[in-house]
Amino acid sequence: MAQGAHGAHSASVIKPPRKLAGETRLTAVPKVRLYVERPEEENWFVHVGHVTERGRWRTEPHAHPAYGQLIFVRNGRGVMNLEGRSVPFEAPCALLLPTECIHGLDYEIDVDRWVVTIEVSYLTQVNAKLHEFIALWSAPRMISLADAGKSNEFYTLIQRLKQEVESDAVGQVAGTEALLTMMLLSLAREAHLEQTVNDGTPRNDVRLVERFRKLIDEHYRSNLPLQDYASMLAVSLVQLRAACASAAEKSPTKMIHARIITEAKRELIFGDMSVEQIAFWLGFADAAYFTRFFRREVGQAPSQFRMEARK
Repeated sequence: MAQGAHGAHSASVIKPPRKLAGETRLTAVPKVRLYVERPEEENWFVHVGHVTERGRWRTEPHAHPAYGQLIFVRNGRGVMNLEGRSVPFEAPCALLLPTECIHGLDYEIDVDRWVVTIEVSYLTQVNAKLHEFIALWSAPRMISLADAGKSNEFYTLIQRLKQEVESDAVGQVAGTEALLTMMLLSLAREAHLEQTVNDGTPRNDVRLVERFRKLIDEHYRSNLPLQDYASMLAVSLVQLRAACASAAEKSPTKMIHARIITEAKRELIFGDMSVEQIAFWLGFADAAYFTRFFRREVGQAPSQFRMEARK
């Protein structure tokens, strides 16, 4: 596990769309990885950093394709750009940023913040412990910790997590997982997710759906038949549909469509590709079909959505 201050970001790792004749090459939304200072730290799975800044501090919209991130703002305030929405925040609070979430941060005054970055495959293992954890990471969110007692408890947990990550003690991995689990549990309770989660969902269904989500992230631009996903998961279509209905309350097809729409919205808001280029980048052979698909799912044409979102 790596330790120390929150690393800087490297350059974009996503390839730009294919250059069309007579057109300038355009780029997609920046997808960045975290920089690790020492080579021996490249295989870390939890990274804890403490960052303080004087005055205003800002990052442009970007995404982490391989990490989930939790930012505990102990002092200060600012505004998050979450998938094109402006979300104000004020300490003490926690900012939860799932994998692939497009976010930018504008800290308006002196800020004291702790940053916990979690490698996605390890986060998936932790999330499998409790359905509420999956619900917690299902969307970016700001969770207020205004109660002084709860804020102090969370601060203590994050300090202990940093100490455990940096230690060489026996059971370091188990200790790290225990502290991370307690932090996520406290956030799930503060976010009041219990009301929306079905506690009777079989754990096998939860795990299967999480594996399915991972495959969707890898292949949503490939237009794969649903049977191909089932084959990769080594289950029948009936089993996959039943698990999605139980754990996600959506059909597998709807889950794939939702992922495509999420990426389309991100590119329309933050990217500089044309609607036609976005359609081809997402695997559509016909830009007109992409427009009909987007309108059916969102209720607006892509061009109209882009214009209104960028106002």
